Amino acid sequence: MADDDLHFSDDELQAALDGFEKEFEGKGSGSGDGSATPGDTGKEADGADADGHTADHQHTDEHGDDAHGTADSAEAQGGFDDELQELIGNKAKSVALVTRLASAELLAAFCQISDIAARCIGSDNGAVAVLKSKNGDAPEAAARDLTTVVSGMAVILAVNRADKLEATLYLQGEAGEQFAPPIFFASAPSFVEDLMLGIVSLDDLAGDGARIFDTAAMDHDQAMAVIAKHTRFGRGKSSIQ
Repeated sequence: MADDDLHFSDDELQAALDGFEKEFEGKGSGSGDGSATPGDTGKEADGADADGHTADHQHTDEHGDDAHGTADSAEAQGGFDDELQELIGNKAKSVALVTRLASAELLAAFCQISDIAARCIGSDNGAVAVLKSKNGDAPEAAARDLTTVVSGMAVILAVNRADKLEATLYLQGEAGEQFAPPIFFASAPSFVEDLMLGIVSLDDLAGDGARIFDTAAMDHDQAMAVIAKHTRFGRGKSSIQ
């Protein structure tokens, strides 16, 4: 073969390259074997990634919805159970300890050292402790404990169970005289009736400017400091201010 036969002209070289390109494209798109061109493969990969991420987000959202749904269901069930227990009287709707103490802070301190969880509010007719624990006989136990720890102090335990109100005097850990609701409300602070009947809440009263002392806001030492501040000790005697 002559040397001239080994050389391609520019036109012949371009024609050869065009042939290779057409052949390559034919194998990629017309072979029918399902294989894709590099460009198509990239698109499919991107699509798969997008679908994968979308599926993951959907999966996460579904689990999130399930979690919220479960929490909402549990909360609704808890609320229903509470209402049911209140309706049948196993749980009181409202509980208050009505005292003649002048200071709601002092009453909160007394409740704290007696292991009674309460929120206390004062009035001209005496301080009132609204109890947090209302299950079973917890209200009666609180009245017994408070009047045992604070010897000589009398309280009236007011309990609303299944829309039936009872008011009982406690002294030295013992239950005593019971009072008819009209008589009890006539002598109790004006807001007590509305509290017991659920017409207002302590938060409503706080919103109107009432100062409320929560036993959860003080520890034993702080409670004793409050008691010391309100107590005047004499020779063998003490009095509560």
